[in-house]
Amino acid sequence: MALERLGSSLYEALKKVFRASIVDEAAVKELVRNIQRALLQADVNVKLVLDISKRIEDRALKEKVPPGISRRDHVITVVYEELTRFLGEKPVPIKAEPRKRKVIMLVGIQGSGKTTAAAKLARYFQKRGLKPALICADTYRPGAYAQLQQLAKRINVPLYGDLKAKNPVKIAFEGLKHFNDRDVIIIDTAGRHKEERELIKEMKMLERKIKPDEVVLVIDGTIGQQAMVQAKAFNEATPIGSILVTKLDGSARGGGALSAVAATGAPIKFIGTGEKIGDIEPFIPSRFVGRLLGMGDLETLLEKVREAEVKVPEKKAKAILSGKFTLTDMYEQFETMRGMGPFRKLLKMIPGLSYDLPEEKLNMAEDSLERWRVIIQSMTPQEKENPKLFNSSRIKRVARGSGTSEKDVKALLKQYTMMRKMMKTLRRKKKLPFFRKGLPLKFK
Repeated sequence: MALERLGSSLYEALKKVFRASIVDEAAVKELVRNIQRALLQADVNVKLVLDISKRIEDRALKEKVPPGISRRDHVITVVYEELTRFLGEKPVPIKAEPRKRKVIMLVGIQGSGKTTAAAKLARYFQKRGLKPALICADTYRPGAYAQLQQLAKRINVPLYGDLKAKNPVKIAFEGLKHFNDRDVIIIDTAGRHKEERELIKEMKMLERKIKPDEVVLVIDGTIGQQAMVQAKAFNEATPIGSILVTKLDGSARGGGALSAVAATGAPIKFIGTGEKIGDIEPFIPSRFVGRLLGMGDLETLLEKVREAEVKVPEKKAKAILSGKFTLTDMYEQFETMRGMGPFRKLLKMIPGLSYDLPEEKLNMAEDSLERWRVIIQSMTPQEKENPKLFNSSRIKRVARGSGTSEKDVKALLKQYTMMRKMMKTLRRKKKLPFFRKGLPLKFK
């Protein structure tokens, strides 16, 4: 992914500082050159690159090193702080509460990923215990309603739309009346204009009529520095606006889009980080830069953990702690981990692992988890509850049924035994560390 390439380039630049015997002026200047190269390759505006590199160089060479830290640590801190400042202050999040209706209206140029972003936002609020709803007020694009209907059905969120109506304001009003009991209502509007002036004109008209609590401009991250024009016009048009940058998972221009938008002062509140409906997160510059530089992002990881956390009934918890940990329980853990997102993304949020994990190891980890899930699905209920039943013939049957090898089945059973032993050692603690401390998974 392109942002990973930017991150790995910045990480490699910092690694040279870590390895240098002396962090002198020459080392700092080389670091600045490497940072410039990485940002320019990510389509960041030349002037912005020169500004940030000058600030990094000035602070790294002229600032007095605070007591208690080395010059090396000071330089790393300067890079982190300046990149964070470069991407903007921490925005005020979109707050929503139960039984206090929040209306969010999405606007954007056609092809920006607005309809998918509407469903992603609905899923984001749903995972936080709120009741979202969707309104399709796009009366121009053929298939807009069908697309949003499909996405809404996938996440079990209600949708309002009227295929016969031509007035988006009327549809929005009817939808708001229809969803009077929902916590968050997200309105998807038409993205039919290629001229920013027309987009802003339409947005102002809809905003005046509908009076949403927040207007969100959806910008395609693949357009790079061109995002600045849209963001600037939007920021000047509405004081209650925020921005969601999409498609940051596969574009070589993602860094350009983020930096261009941040330079306008328009608040980026969300970013789309992948194709799946759960691939959306609040944009917090400090966390984002931490991940880019290979420092990890434990806060986002812990949020994902809390979202996916399974409440284990007390009776079942006691059984597991006494050693009655079954393959069904193990399968549930795998499913929960999958719900948190791609395993490779989770690993990269852990400080120290971000870019030091070889690509083949990451691929191996994801492949192993997927294989083990399929293997457990191929077992009988009795085998899942009592793995001691397994003998060579059962192993052979499960391997054949799951399309894997006998070696794979044995590896899973070995992993299960390790996890079962771990659960037994936690007996005195009287609680499960499920989805908090991670699992001692070993991949071969």
